[in-house]
Amino acid sequence: CTHYLFIVVVAVNSTLLTINAGDYIFYTDWAWTSFVVFSISQTLMLTVGACYYLTFTGVPGTATYYALIMTVYTWIAKGAWFALGYPYDFIVTPVWLPSAMLLDLAYWATKKNKHSLILFGGVLVGMSLPLFNMVSLITVADPLETAFKYPRPTLPPYMTPIEPQEGKFYNSPVALGAGAGAVLACTFAALGCKLTTW
Repeated sequence: CTHYLFIVVVAVNSTLLTINAGDYIFYTDWAWTSFVVFSISQTLMLTVGACYYLTFTGVPGTATYYALIMTVYTWIAKGAWFALGYPYDFIVTPVWLPSAMLLDLAYWATKKNKHSLILFGGVLVGMSLPLFNMVSLITVADPLETAFKYPRPTLPPYMTPIEPQEGKFYNSPVALGAGAGAVLACTFAALGCKLTTW
């Protein structure tokens, strides 16, 4: 019972931490920077919970099920915000599902090898989620139109963005998010696996 309760708690907290992942559309000045940060946060929250669930049940497919739980929770929460007048057409597409499928695939293809799950699964999730997140971003409403429709408060002086320079990482948010995510996701995959042996 404690294990199943833990899964629910982790799923809820994962959802709370990733639920604003689409809101970088609002902050058009900070879009790329926010995209990287939010992509990494989604990657890590998905990885730790899905690996815990996967190694706890030992059944390939439960990582995808975990991602589905996160997706449904997010739809419910964003639906509530929509009722309050919040723009519902930000990012509500299930960006976690394909990455979770890759996690399941890594576990299944290596005959439930936990170390392969940590290494291969972590890298696959870390590298794929920023890509899926960008595909999702491209399919939603125009950022500027949304920003003008729902105006944000004026940024204080210390938050005034500095325009990114040519040739820097800022010009490739998917690559930066994928690189950082691939490294960090392995650590979080190991943490998720470790939680089943506490």
